[in-house]
Amino acid sequence: MIKSEVAERARRVKLLIVDIDGVMTDGRIVYSIYGDELKFFDVTDGFGISLLNRAGIKTAIITAKKSRIVKMRARDLKIAKAYQGFIDKLIPFDKLLKKFKIAAENICFIGDDLPDMPILRRVGFAVSVPNALDEVKAAAHYITLKAGGRGAVREVCDILLKSQGKWDEATAKYFK
Repeated sequence: MIKSEVAERARRVKLLIVDIDGVMTDGRIVYSIYGDELKFFDVTDGFGISLLNRAGIKTAIITAKKSRIVKMRARDLKIAKAYQGFIDKLIPFDKLLKKFKIAAENICFIGDDLPDMPILRRVGFAVSVPNALDEVKAAAHYITLKAGGRGAVREVCDILLKSQGKWDEATAKYFK
């Protein structure tokens, strides 16, 4: 059951923005002996983003680190816009407001660490993962039950779809 305040905030969301490390992944970065960077993504998070796309809810990434893997993941999931390498995350956040002609109150952002705080303080639905910094959790309207990189994004996608009455339509083909 979704609490009424969370459901009300989720009803207004037209754009979901996610951080990568600690949100779409568990926060670990692995390097191969050849210097390749590896990140582990949860398939259910990706499917949740696909459901949002199907329901007409846009998605974006804002992350401080730059990685080829993130570019590949964003492409695979058909994420509308991915901004990488931004320590000041408000710069790409403001670009997204203009690009999609959207108000901050219609955005959900999922973060886990201090660079995410400026956005969390501005959006209509601020979400944290349970493995986030305490200050981030205190700034969130909702803390996911699932950890970052372990289904937290999917949990939020489901909340958005169900709160907006789009769940049945987005998932209908799986219940035939």
